[in-house]
Amino acid sequence: MKKWQLVGSTTVLGTALLLGACGGAAEKSDSKSEDKGSNTAAKDIKGEVNGDGSSTVAPVTEKINEQFNAEYPDVTVSIGTSGTGGGFEKFIAGETDFSNASRDIKDEEKKALEDKKIEYTEFKIASDGLTVAVNKENDFVDYLTFDELKKIYSGEAKTWKDVRADFPADEIKAFSPDQSHGTYDFFSEEVLDEGEIKAEKNADTNVIVKSVQDNKAGIGFFGYNFYQENKDNLKAVKIQKEGKGEGVEATEESVKDGSYPLSRPLYIYAKNDSLKKNEAFKTFMKFTLEKAKDASKESGYVPLEDKEYEEAVKTLEAVK
Repeated sequence: MKKWQLVGSTTVLGTALLLGACGGAAEKSDSKSEDKGSNTAAKDIKGEVNGDGSSTVAPVTEKINEQFNAEYPDVTVSIGTSGTGGGFEKFIAGETDFSNASRDIKDEEKKALEDKKIEYTEFKIASDGLTVAVNKENDFVDYLTFDELKKIYSGEAKTWKDVRADFPADEIKAFSPDQSHGTYDFFSEEVLDEGEIKAEKNADTNVIVKSVQDNKAGIGFFGYNFYQENKDNLKAVKIQKEGKGEGVEATEESVKDGSYPLSRPLYIYAKNDSLKKNEAFKTFMKFTLEKAKDASKESGYVPLEDKEYEEAVKTLEAVK
């Protein structure tokens, strides 16, 4: 099994990257000069950046951080994965500069930040399709409706036959992220009308994936990225919301145009005070938004349109 947010940014990119492909001695000389200046600027940026939050968003920010570390070796960026809810707890406590989130910030979290006088900016960095998957050997589930998902995850259905009459009478083995995850909150809100999810819960999404792989009657849900990384050992389920057809498959196109019923945005929430006072953090956020398009796609998610990242850059620059 393979294991593995709306601000803007203007990363410090050496013009050598733009000129390197050009011929001629003059161009090469200019390129070296610009590259030297860029490296000097990078070496001047020092400090620490702390983030936490969604394990769904983490693959994107981790991938970006690998590139950032190569260009800014004197900046240490820590990215925890305590889940969206756990990340917001640390954000509210003033322990982090940014919080990765796979759902919108809740009203009570907004109020807690307001009470602490912590101002923030929301940055959307990609889109995700929360993917429902069953065991690879499951030969009877091709699609599920919202009502059927609700039967399964409310605990109403004990066997697959309880879900649909022509399904076998095998006991359902349902798996879910725990309450620390934005994925839990999103599924609960969209499918269960904010009801409690009844399933075997785990904080580690990789454990959920493995559990579905190991149980012939298993079903679980997680970010599109986790499915893509393990699709040879899982069977994705099409989702039907309106009671018509046999459901929509989670694909890059269906997530991007919103036709997949469990599409959702992925965010980074940045503390404004840190953006103003921590040059290393603002530089990291600039770099993040410059690299988010490619990093999101490489991580198995759906990137935004170029104009959305451009607007995010403007939003970041407006935080003074």
